[in-house]
Amino acid sequence: MKFTITALVLLCLCSFSTFAQNSYSVKGVSVDSVANIKLVNTSISVLNAKDSTLRKFTRAAANGSFNINNLGKGKFILLVTYPGYADYVENFNLDSVKTTHNVGNINMNLKSRLLNEVLIKGTVAAIKIKGDTTEFNAKAYTIQPNSKVEDLLKQLPGIQVDKDGKITAQGQTVQKVLVDGEEFFGDDPTLVTKNIRGDMVDKVQLYDKKSDQAAFTGIDDGQKTKTINIKLKEDKKNGYFGKADAGIGTDGYYQGQALYNKFQGKKKFSVYGTFGNTGKTGLGWQDNNKLGTGDGLQFSDDGNAFFIDGNNDGGLDSFNGRYDGQGIPVANTGGAHYDNKWDNDKNSLNTNYKVGSLEVDGSRNNKQQQNLPGKVTNIIKSNTDQTFNNSMFRQKLDATYSIKLDTTSTLKVAIDGTLKNSDTHTTSTAESRKIDSTIINTNGRTLSNKVDQQLFNASALYTKKLKKPGRTLSLNVSAGVTESKARGFLYSNLQLYDSVGVAKGSPEIVDQLKTDNTKTSRFSSNLTYTEPLSKSLSIILNYGFSTNNSNSDRKSFDQSAPGTGNYNVLNDSLSNHYVFDQTSNQGGLNFNYKKGKSTFRFGTRVANIDYKQVDEITGTTGHRNFTNWSPQANLQYKISTYSALNFGYNGNQTQPTIDQLQPIRVNTDPVNQTIGNPNLKPSFTNSFYGYYNMYKVISDQSIWLNGNYSFTTNPIVSNVVTDTTGKSIIQSVNLNNKKQSNYYLGIDGSRKLGFIGLNVNGSLNTNGNIYYSMVNNELNKTKSNTYRVTIGLSKYKEKKYSLYVSGGPNYTIGQASLQPDRNNNGRGFEANYYLSVFLPGKIEVSSDGQYQYTAATQSFDNDFRQTIINARISKAFFKGESLKASISGNDLLNQNSGFTRSASSNLITENRYTTIRRYFMLSLTWDFSAMGGGAPKK
Repeated sequence: MKFTITALVLLCLCSFSTFAQNSYSVKGVSVDSVANIKLVNTSISVLNAKDSTLRKFTRAAANGSFNINNLGKGKFILLVTYPGYADYVENFNLDSVKTTHNVGNINMNLKSRLLNEVLIKGTVAAIKIKGDTTEFNAKAYTIQPNSKVEDLLKQLPGIQVDKDGKITAQGQTVQKVLVDGEEFFGDDPTLVTKNIRGDMVDKVQLYDKKSDQAAFTGIDDGQKTKTINIKLKEDKKNGYFGKADAGIGTDGYYQGQALYNKFQGKKKFSVYGTFGNTGKTGLGWQDNNKLGTGDGLQFSDDGNAFFIDGNNDGGLDSFNGRYDGQGIPVANTGGAHYDNKWDNDKNSLNTNYKVGSLEVDGSRNNKQQQNLPGKVTNIIKSNTDQTFNNSMFRQKLDATYSIKLDTTSTLKVAIDGTLKNSDTHTTSTAESRKIDSTIINTNGRTLSNKVDQQLFNASALYTKKLKKPGRTLSLNVSAGVTESKARGFLYSNLQLYDSVGVAKGSPEIVDQLKTDNTKTSRFSSNLTYTEPLSKSLSIILNYGFSTNNSNSDRKSFDQSAPGTGNYNVLNDSLSNHYVFDQTSNQGGLNFNYKKGKSTFRFGTRVANIDYKQVDEITGTTGHRNFTNWSPQANLQYKISTYSALNFGYNGNQTQPTIDQLQPIRVNTDPVNQTIGNPNLKPSFTNSFYGYYNMYKVISDQSIWLNGNYSFTTNPIVSNVVTDTTGKSIIQSVNLNNKKQSNYYLGIDGSRKLGFIGLNVNGSLNTNGNIYYSMVNNELNKTKSNTYRVTIGLSKYKEKKYSLYVSGGPNYTIGQASLQPDRNNNGRGFEANYYLSVFLPGKIEVSSDGQYQYTAATQSFDNDFRQTIINARISKAFFKGESLKASISGNDLLNQNSGFTRSASSNLITENRYTTIRRYFMLSLTWDFSAMGGGAPKK
């Protein structure tokens, strides 16, 4: 009897074990990617991911389908092969939550059609396709001593790198370059491509990176970023490497930088520093963003708050910390980076510290035409000369910690803090005249302002995969505080004139101290739930609650007696203490339908926004409530691995900002004063967009066609009232019966001419807009359209030469309804080139240049032309070319002069400013490294 019971127990256990094994499986269908023919007898292999040993093997049925059972839990590799077709490779996991991996249709590509699987060079496979990822094998390409990742990328088909390091892949700009899947010192691509050596690279992976939410849920939300991932060789993940260079030039110019990196397995540590006055404010092509402001408070389209860096300055001039080419900069920057993964990658930490100072000295001339209602003679022309000195010191620390709590849930926590101190000094003299040159007013102004800012943000994201595949839950909570204290002085001497140019009485003198204490705090949360309704249809539900509290105390003080320096008399008409509180409850419902090559998403968000506005000085309170609708829809059709169509629509309401709402008169510029409008209402924008992209590997040919169109109802526009003395009062108002609109349409294409190896690229685009404003109680309609054509040629051969040249014409049409007899139509032409030649003796000669032409218009009489040519000769030393000496010349023709021209509302503006001119520099660059050693010792 005991034997019988034991046998029954064993039989049950065996049955349960067999059932458990059968529940772990992979299935799919093998089809031709174009002809949609089912590929019978396709070879299907499942390998163990750990050691690539064969786990299971089968062949596809007559309808191309396959189903492999009894796999058990683990990490696997799916390998699908068919004669004449590119291999398909995909990694997948099976666990207690995900027991079946359904690949769906596997679109197999003919080698002869797309050459997607292998380009042979020697005996090494150069290109492989892994799902949606294109992988380049670095062993198949020439890597010279001391060359960088950038030099490797230039050899890869479909990838172009310009002289500044900006990367274009398959017709699209690469926005991120990762190292072993992780951000390296932020997301500036050139921090990787210009500083990591090419011989450290094992593979280069190119793909469209999905958003964190899409990667987690598996539901494509359409948000993708063109990304390159640099996979390092295992023996190059231990050691150190870096670069240091310094240069001294004529006319007091200098620059230098140093970068040190230490890798130890999955630990990465880096530190860098830069200094100079040549306009280089960081390490990469996005240098001008390094000291820029990127955190602060604005309103998103749905009424919630998000942070971008603002400068609360009480209406005085402030400095945003960016160098835009105006003036001569002195920049000093530094930073440190550390990231690590441990406990089988369950835990990860990524942290950065950046510090920098930037001071800019310069001068500018501003010419402006202001169109007023009436005759063509009713035009005011202004001329302003200004000198400025701006400076900023900034520190930022951020850290992100992620942990995999178990096989189904993760937690990600991020914090950052920023301290900023800016100091601004400007002196300007201005005059305004009628079109017949009769003087209207003159104004001399001096402004100084100091701003201290503190910013802190924190967020946490929890994700959970539930038992049913595709069913997920996530919670995102974030909070932030921004506090700003500004203190500055305004001195203005304004002289007004009558209709015949005779001075009207004594000048109007303004001598004031201005303070601005602003604090903004916010909290937001968002709970998202996804539910698969079928194999093709999923639903996404979300709810969010957020609060935003802003407190702005702006005061102006006059002197108790002129010349005493005692600013202790409050000016009530220029002071205000305003409190603005916002509470939002938001719900969303979206559907995602995916079948075959098509994905369709549609749904809406609804937000109830509650405003409370309090004027602490007058005691006036206001309470308003809005319901914001944000519908959206998107259709994607993936024609092939490298070709897709995408069309979409979204609608968003935009809330007025606190600067537009706060009822205070700002007299920083006595000729152009602004007043807030607490009665502003939201505007609504309808946006339509679409794109088509195509890339062919064999011919290295790409096409990128994209366009968008949007129109805004109930727009927030400027209401300008200008008197006969040229003084204007500006206020934001809603325009109820007009629609503002803008559009863009462009096509970019490139192709390699195989017989000579020359890359040819071209672009044709147009953009335009229709904007409205109120001028002296009359409606002004401004229309603008720009057309641009560009053609380029490039060719690159490793350690031989590099050539790039491009150029083309443009034409702008501008018209304002207030002055229909005058326009801002004008033509232009732009061109640039880059040439580098390697000579015997490890000598390299290079040159780059730009040409710009802007024709005269009815508003501005003079043409603008300039040609900028830079040149450099360098010599490398030692076997590994680790030391390089160079002599360079900047702006050899000494023609660089800052120039911009723009039109908006009833204003047409032309700016000319000082900028960096000709200099010569002697530089030394040293690259050092000691990489290798295998796995780190424990």
